[in-house]
Amino acid sequence: MTKLIEYEEASDEVRAVYDDIRATRQNDYINNFWKAIANHPPTLQRTWQAVKEVMTSPGEIDPLMRELIYIAVSATNGCEYCIASHTAGARAKGMNDTMFGELMAIAATANMTNRLANGYQIQVDERFKT
Repeated sequence: MTKLIEYEEASDEVRAVYDDIRATRQNDYINNFWKAIANHPPTLQRTWQAVKEVMTSPGEIDPLMRELIYIAVSATNGCEYCIASHTAGARAKGMNDTMFGELMAIAATANMTNRLANGYQIQVDERFKT
């Protein structure tokens, strides 16, 4: 397992990112994902900036939907950590058990049909091309 960098032992560069995470999320908790990648401060900074921009910037997709998309992709990629953390985030934004079940059904069905389409090497219909 990777060493987790706690705030008290972090460099000034890492603390600055941790402080931004706390301010953005409006709580003092820094989860293990950030503590692990803090072992390489440039990766911590780059990753946090990307996640912050995608998950919190104004846009057409509301915060709950962003979390649901993150869960679906994480389930597809088999990332237990991201499934757990973004499920917690989605629940905090209003996701209930029924929504989670529907999300998993959609992700599972998409995975199945994606494999079929790839396996059969199906040509894309002209009307679907932009």
